[in-house]
Amino acid sequence: MGELNTFPVSYKVEGRRIVIVGGGEEALNKTRLAIKTTAEVVIVSRQIEADFSDQPVTVVARPFTESDLEGAALVFVADHGPDGDAAKLAARARGIPLNVVDVPHECDFYTPAIIDRAPLSIAIASEGDAPVLARLIRARIEAMLSPNLGALARLAGSMRHRVAERLQGARARRYYEEIVTSPEIEVALVRGQGTAAAEAALDRHADAGETGGVVWLIGAGPGSEDLLTLRAQRLLQEADVVVHDALVPAAVVEMGRRDAERISVGKRKGHHSFTQAEINALIVRLGLEGKRVARLKGGDPMVFGRAGEEIDALRRNGIPFHIVPGVTAALAAAADTATPVTLRNVSTGFVLATAHGANSGELRHWAAIASAGLTLALYMGKSVAAETASRLIGEGASPAIPVGLVVQAGRKDRLLYRGTLGDLAAGGVDLADGPAIIFVGESIAHGDWSEAIALARSEFRVA
Repeated sequence: MGELNTFPVSYKVEGRRIVIVGGGEEALNKTRLAIKTTAEVVIVSRQIEADFSDQPVTVVARPFTESDLEGAALVFVADHGPDGDAAKLAARARGIPLNVVDVPHECDFYTPAIIDRAPLSIAIASEGDAPVLARLIRARIEAMLSPNLGALARLAGSMRHRVAERLQGARARRYYEEIVTSPEIEVALVRGQGTAAAEAALDRHADAGETGGVVWLIGAGPGSEDLLTLRAQRLLQEADVVVHDALVPAAVVEMGRRDAERISVGKRKGHHSFTQAEINALIVRLGLEGKRVARLKGGDPMVFGRAGEEIDALRRNGIPFHIVPGVTAALAAAADTATPVTLRNVSTGFVLATAHGANSGELRHWAAIASAGLTLALYMGKSVAAETASRLIGEGASPAIPVGLVVQAGRKDRLLYRGTLGDLAAGGVDLADGPAIIFVGESIAHGDWSEAIALARSEFRVA
């Protein structure tokens, strides 16, 4: 995720002026934007070419003077002649934010594409690089939003003092969440009964008292934020605390509420900032405090995520919990390589296992699975990949069985490796850093591994 060169803000212009220097179509376009505010909009130009007659603005048909900027909050320059140059110098001398139309490098601020649901506004900006894209995104968002959002925002604002007297902290936030999302309250608002419905909801929240905590065990997927489920996104916005693992990307953590507490309990191989027992104790404590906790885990919480231990701790302490599935790394790796891990007449099953610490009995079982045609997906086995492959061969698996490895599955920087079980056992290739999935089975030859690095000179057949 890149860094912004601008800081998004809502700039207060109430009781002040917005001065637009220029009299052509560019000035008229900025005027249509400026009149959406309560500011006095003033057009200054020696040549008024566009039709401003239907706009609630003051038009001054003369050359620009510095006095035109008295009381100005913002200045737009849509004149590329001497008046525009004079306005730019005067605005900079007075420290007034300046926008020079279609000249991004001279702008102090950019005008975003705006969705107007006053007092609610949504701005989509591209720092002047792609205004057409910003407008297209605005159109898509507009189609999703109720026309009553502004009225709902005003209703919530009108309840502020009464809510402050009766609800605090998370309880107040939950009340406001109901006000702005409840279809029943929106219907009441349209019927002119919004205040009564909002007051009834306030009574209900106040009478309910403190609510207990809850923990959501959320799968964050393999590392690409757009693989997160819609349910996971929604719950992240509701959580008071986000407890996340090291493998959860920052972009996913950032999807939580800005004011939510964030606690990293990162565990990587050989580096444990929290033990599992400490994590269990942490989420139990937060739940007992009445917090709504998003416990973010890489992949799927129920697949090598140690969710079972956390569930046991929550159950013992009577804390409600819910599980939100995520895309596990093996499925992301299969998608990365178009590998059908189950395939008619080739692979009748798909087995997920962890190679780290596997004993002889498990290896014997895996060797039989791979030899029978099923697809094996090994997690946490990169550091012992060559050893595991050798032991599988020793337990009867054929060295010719196709093998594929995906490091950083589901991410843009993922890397692929291909070969046979014998190639992997030889250990001739240094694998890239990062979590890896090792596929073993005949179905691997039916995937797209054309971008993969060969584990050895030998090639496996691609169907």
